[in-house]
Amino acid sequence: MSIAVPQGLLARSAHSVEWVDWLARLPKMITELLEDWSLRPDGDALHGACAYVLPVLTRHGETAVLKISYPHPEAEHEHLALRRWDGDVTVRLLRADPLRWAMLLERADPSRTLNDLDVRSACAVIAGLYRRLHVPAIPQLRRLSDQVAGWADRLRTLHDHPSVPRRLVDHAASLADTFASDPATDGTLLHSDLHFDNVLGADRPDQSWLVIDPKPLSGDPHFEVAPLLWNRWDEIVAAGNIRNALLERIYTVVDTAELDEDRVRDWIIVRELVNVLSALVDDGESPDSNEVTMAIVIAKAAQR
Repeated sequence: MSIAVPQGLLARSAHSVEWVDWLARLPKMITELLEDWSLRPDGDALHGACAYVLPVLTRHGETAVLKISYPHPEAEHEHLALRRWDGDVTVRLLRADPLRWAMLLERADPSRTLNDLDVRSACAVIAGLYRRLHVPAIPQLRRLSDQVAGWADRLRTLHDHPSVPRRLVDHAASLADTFASDPATDGTLLHSDLHFDNVLGADRPDQSWLVIDPKPLSGDPHFEVAPLLWNRWDEIVAAGNIRNALLERIYTVVDTAELDEDRVRDWIIVRELVNVLSALVDDGESPDSNEVTMAIVIAKAAQR
C-alpha cells in the first residue's frame, strides 16, 4: 500500500530535525497501525498543524479516523482527556497507542463547523459546551499554574520591544504572578484551544456538535475564552467598531456559561500577551506583525 503524507505536513519539515525524523517515520507508522488495528483507508488524508488524520473503516465497517500526532507536550495527554470525557460532547476515543502517539477516534463531519453559524450563535454554542467539558481534572495533566508562573517572568522581557505598550506588559505580568499562586488556577479539565474550527458536526441523534483536538490542562475555566477572540478575526475588523465586536463575544460567553467577567478579561490579557511573546521572541527573526497587533488590540479591549 502506498502511503502519501499530505503536503501541508511535509512543508513543516523545516521546523526542526525532529520534524524531519518524524515525517520520515510516518508512512511506516501509518501502515503498521492500519494493519495492527485492522483498518482500511476511507478517504483522503487530512492534517492539522501537528497531526496526520486519515478517515478509515474498522474491521466491522464502522467509520472512524486514525490520528497520529507529532510528539509534543500539548498532545501528550489528549487520549486521557478524551477517555475522561467518554464522548460527552467530544468525539469518542475508540483506541489509543501512546507510544506511537496514535488514536482511533469517532468520525465527526469536517464539512460542518461552527463557522457555519453567525459568530454570536457560535460563541453561545461553545459556552454551552463548557458546562459539560469542565469536569474535575485527571491527575496526569500539566497544571496551568506552572505554565503561568513561567510566563510571568518571560512577559517582562517584552519591555525591550517598543511596539508593545509597557503598561500592558506590566499589567499582564502582574496578573500572571497572581494567577500562579491562586488555588483556583488549577483543578478543572480544560480543552484550552476550543474555537470554531475545533467543533464539528455530529452524526448522533442526541447531539449536533462534537469537540475535537483538545490540548488538555488542569486549569481555570475562565482561561478558555481567549481563542474565541482571535479566531474569525476578519469579522471583528469588518464590524467597524473592533472593541464593541470583541466585547460582544466576551459578554455572550460570560452570560451563557455564567463565568466571572473580570476573571475572563484578566486571562484574556495574559493569553494575548503570551501570544505577543511567542511572535516577537519565540518565532525568531521574522515576527508576524499582524499577529502582534491583533493580540495587543484584543488585550486592550479586555482591560477595564
